[in-house]
Amino acid sequence: MALSKKQIKQLRALANHLNPLIIVGKHDLSDAAYQQADETLEKHELVKCSVLDGSGLTSKEAATQLASRLNAEVVQVIGNRCVIYRETHDEQVTKIKLVRE
Repeated sequence: MALSKKQIKQLRALANHLNPLIIVGKHDLSDAAYQQADETLEKHELVKCSVLDGSGLTSKEAATQLASRLNAEVVQVIGNRCVIYRETHDEQVTKIKLVRE
């Protein structure tokens, strides 16, 4: 699922006010971190991540690893933060309506 430029712009605007829900620390991305990220994506669809200074990963590496393992898309990477998106399968969650080109 590749996002178009308009969709990325829309998701970046929505992510602007979000607080980081996934924190990557000195233990980098463990199986527990992937499981937490998966559950968080199912509940929110759009998640901001923060990579701490003690981590061995850059924010771009963390975003790429999270996105590839969780079948998500990287929306943006700025500084020590990144935003990832994946459409949820949970019917109780309000879904983000992406623009169409």
